[in-house]
Amino acid sequence: MAREEDLEDLLPLMRAYCDFYAADPSDADLLALSRALVADPEHEGLQLLARDWRGRAVAFATVFWSWQTLQAGRLAVMNDLYVAEHARGTRIADALIAACAEHARAHGARSLTWQTATDNERAQAVYDRVGARRSSWLDYELEL
Repeated sequence: MAREEDLEDLLPLMRAYCDFYAADPSDADLLALSRALVADPEHEGLQLLARDWRGRAVAFATVFWSWQTLQAGRLAVMNDLYVAEHARGTRIADALIAACAEHARAHGARSLTWQTATDNERAQAVYDRVGARRSSWLDYELEL
């Protein structure tokens, strides 16, 4: 799990993830999100930071805790999964998904769910490879 001392290494990855999806939250807001997770992983969720063999931060995942009425149980939502371009193809994403699933199981979640852009075929290949099933649900969003 990411800790306060990891945030300096985590922030550039979060920024690159936001850039990939053409989103522009402030660094302060990104750090506030991470600090909320670091402060209360039992209730809020957690971030995982993956490092290469040199100790460089190369990928991260964020999992939030929720509930799913249709399963009558806890749900883990992996809202973010990002691997730096130079580290793609190394199966680090597979390892992060497995780690997210393990944390979700330990937290009592009955499933781990996530979404990706319809045109992000590289990510979809990873998700298919790790045994995830495509959902038949259609996402909606209401700006507040």
